[in-house]
Amino acid sequence: MAATYRALASVVMLIGFYVVALLQLAAVAALGVWLYRHTNGLVTSKLLLPLVIALGAVAVGLWRAIRTRNEPAPGLVLDEREAPQVWATVRELATAVGTRAPDEIRLVPEVNAAVGEQSRLLGLIGGRRTLYVGLPLLQAMRIDQLRSVLAHELGHYSGKHTRLGGVAYRGRLAIEGTIERIKPRNPIGLVFKGYARLYLMVDNAASRRQELEADRASVQLAGHDAATSALRSLPALDAAWNFFMGRYVQSGWQAGLAPDDLFGGFAQLLQARREEIDKLRQEAPDREPSRWDTHPPIGVRIDAMAQLPAGSVATDDRPAYTLLADVPGAGRRLQGLVVDHGDRQVLPWAEFTHAAIAAEVQRQADGIYRAAGRFTGTAQPGLPTILDLVRAGRLGEFAEQFFGDATRREAAVRFAGPMETVLVNAAVRAQQARWQLSWSGPATFAGTGGEPLDLAEIAKLAVSAQTLDEAMARLTKLGIDPTGATVVQQRATADDADVIGAIANVKVDGVQHDLLVLDRGLILVAGPGKTSAGEKRLKALLGSAPVAKLASAHTFLPYEEVVSVAVTREIPVKAELTLHGGRVVALQELYGSELLGKQSRDNLLQVFSQINE
Repeated sequence: MAATYRALASVVMLIGFYVVALLQLAAVAALGVWLYRHTNGLVTSKLLLPLVIALGAVAVGLWRAIRTRNEPAPGLVLDEREAPQVWATVRELATAVGTRAPDEIRLVPEVNAAVGEQSRLLGLIGGRRTLYVGLPLLQAMRIDQLRSVLAHELGHYSGKHTRLGGVAYRGRLAIEGTIERIKPRNPIGLVFKGYARLYLMVDNAASRRQELEADRASVQLAGHDAATSALRSLPALDAAWNFFMGRYVQSGWQAGLAPDDLFGGFAQLLQARREEIDKLRQEAPDREPSRWDTHPPIGVRIDAMAQLPAGSVATDDRPAYTLLADVPGAGRRLQGLVVDHGDRQVLPWAEFTHAAIAAEVQRQADGIYRAAGRFTGTAQPGLPTILDLVRAGRLGEFAEQFFGDATRREAAVRFAGPMETVLVNAAVRAQQARWQLSWSGPATFAGTGGEPLDLAEIAKLAVSAQTLDEAMARLTKLGIDPTGATVVQQRATADDADVIGAIANVKVDGVQHDLLVLDRGLILVAGPGKTSAGEKRLKALLGSAPVAKLASAHTFLPYEEVVSVAVTREIPVKAELTLHGGRVVALQELYGSELLGKQSRDNLLQVFSQINE
């Protein structure tokens, strides 16, 4: 009965949103009649049009929410024949909490577990149930900890919490869809935004209560230790997963590569860094509540669990992955379902790691090579171009651009760092060295025999004309030919670039553009469209394609091609960018420009300041 009341509460809150809309419609109609009687029709239409548009957005938002189906999330469906122990565990726990077992179990790639139900009649009648189990949980938890997690999720079923899912889902869609279609300056939008905040506060508060209720099943069926340790594990495993993706996967992915066994790699990392992850588990859990969270802080949940009665449950410290016969195979199948490789080259982990780091080193080396090409006028610059500068005694003059606070002599000495980068690039290009994968630490750079290869000392010798011959002799002994290290990307690209700002309606050399500010350059989008829809247009543009493709489709101006920037006005921005070769690009933000994010202008000015350093 409690779930029914909550369902009704959610429905009432959602209906209230549209009651507010009807009241505003009545107010607009009354205002329209008054204006028509006291002014002319043109004034009336101009004043009322924005209000009518806002109310129309309500109707569109509701219609789209009603038509949207809450489909199951993508994942690997576990057949009972291939995962009998998983299914047996779930059925046992479902019986214990007094609920019907799910109709389907899906493995998903998140460090999480969840339940869903395709209910009917606003959640009053149950429907098909799906239990989602994150594969990383199976890989990292003990059996008793996983039982705690599953008991919690099944507790949502026994409390009929999932029946609210459809109502809450459509309610959020309707309200968010309405807010998105109302312009920020529209007065009606302020009323709707205020009600939306109230709706979310009520809905999230109900969700937090449900989480605490479901925790009762965790403690009763798994015990205090398993329940609390499982909760402590979640932020640690989430941090491990993010570290894994950022340190081991991201650079290769952005270079057009993909590992052939994503989840198998995570399992290797869990084993190799067990002590580090255990330390994360021991950190004090968060206890700071927020009215906008759907879950109470883990520290609050642990404190609440300590007050609950626990069942008589024996510890089961066997790895949870023993419940599934073929975890590696399931991981590869899951990867095939949820990871879109596109046209990326799929490689085993060892080859993937080497190729990923080699691609990043080549990108860094290309920036140095291109700078040398601009400095010397060489069409196909490379390591030989830089070595010629060393022999001619001009390295300091060239290196000044990398170290703005150094004299020429100091810049030449400090160039040993960039020199090591290009020497590493030369060693890889000569196939005399490769990067070796390590799950317990950074990848190691090794020679053909597997021995560690450190080129830092040779780099220090190579920046001086007096010791350059010695450096070359050592490279020859290692089989490294400098002539093979040349530029690959003749011009800087936006590959792996991040968007740090966007400004609509900017004039570039007197022509209107939209401007995307990246951490590597500017994307200039000519002929963007109506000035009145700038922010919406920028969002659509960024959502239409990856940043690298946007840079290819429009004009991309890398920062490395800009010599200096003269800023004559900061708000709105007015500046002249002087490029290598002497060309000047005039950039002027208009008073009618729209910023995507409050920091867009500040980030652009900061970039200009860094160019001038």
